[in-house]
Amino acid sequence: MESIKDRVAIIGMGCTKFGERWDASADDMIIEAALEAYEDAGIEQKDIQAAWVGTMFSGDTGRCLAEPLKLNYIPVTRVENMCATGSDALRNASYAVAAGIYDVVLTLGFDKLKDTGWAGLGDIPFPSTSRGLLGSQGASGPSVFALLATAYFAKYGLSPQEGKRMIGMISVKSHRNGAKHPKAHLRREVTIEQVLNAPIIAWPLGLFDCCGVTDGAAAAIVVRADVAKKFRPDPVYIKALQISVGQSQGFSRSDFEYTSVYETVRAGKEAYIEAGIKNPREEISMAQVHDCFSITEAVTMEDLEFSPRGKVKEDIDSGFFELTGGLPVQTDGGLKSFGHPIGASGLRMMYETYKQLQGKCGERQLKDPKLGLTHNLGGFPASATVSCCIAGL
Repeated sequence: MESIKDRVAIIGMGCTKFGERWDASADDMIIEAALEAYEDAGIEQKDIQAAWVGTMFSGDTGRCLAEPLKLNYIPVTRVENMCATGSDALRNASYAVAAGIYDVVLTLGFDKLKDTGWAGLGDIPFPSTSRGLLGSQGASGPSVFALLATAYFAKYGLSPQEGKRMIGMISVKSHRNGAKHPKAHLRREVTIEQVLNAPIIAWPLGLFDCCGVTDGAAAAIVVRADVAKKFRPDPVYIKALQISVGQSQGFSRSDFEYTSVYETVRAGKEAYIEAGIKNPREEISMAQVHDCFSITEAVTMEDLEFSPRGKVKEDIDSGFFELTGGLPVQTDGGLKSFGHPIGASGLRMMYETYKQLQGKCGERQLKDPKLGLTHNLGGFPASATVSCCIAGL
């Protein structure tokens, strides 16, 4: 099997302000993200030869991108892969460039959820499944992911108080980072006392343990690696693009422990092989992972081999994942601060990685990062669609 490593590069990216975008339509956000990406890459729209667009709820067919941008009869493909939608759009665009079919490709992800009135993703119909409404089955996003927390606490001997504080410190860290990002939805620091005393959504997950429903869009311009420096001196090169889709083992196996997401483990391992990484804890400079809930981040740290099994609390307590730590995570505040417009999140994560690698993140800037990882988890811990992407200089 061939590798994508160093065959394509990102030469421009754009990202809207995330939040309750009552001031903008979905089309407005698409244009905002695309124009920033064009300007960043130093290209014009006429240079785009093909496009991939990712959205879960806010558009159908490639027309949802072609119409607002007035793309001139080029191929446009719509991608939907749950929370991995934006990352999968980037993956498809990158493969097309690596294959030599196109030279300059646009990939863009977006979703505009606030206009729907949805308070969360529990009572939304999922037409691609036979399960209909998640909420109609007595489940919700918080309740399903809360199982990760209670199972993790039990397996590794954490008291309810210890476990709640462990995941609470994740939220404190993410909000502290997000407060420094001008495009984040929630730009306010919180204390551990506020997190621990917040209203419970699904125990032990409280208000500050859950990401928000948000509007946003992000875009990337992808070219062949061998021509990237003709566009800019500091392109960012793709090192790995992996997708792992489960077969619902967690719903059918009585021994499923709810302390690991198998698809994350597999996607991470395959991404490390593709990128040539032997020790991710030491070699990855930064990570943007799918912190839909604070416990998801904790479990993901172990699934991606950043922390030993059962030891993530020690790394959280030591500040290992802080901006000044050994492996900074959610340097832009993550889903906790940005919220989760499904189609946009994967590309928003890559936007932060891209800017960090170029040294353009101001007070959030890390010292000399070399490799950044992004991770999306769509679905449920028991049956997920997971992306794992690695980019670097």
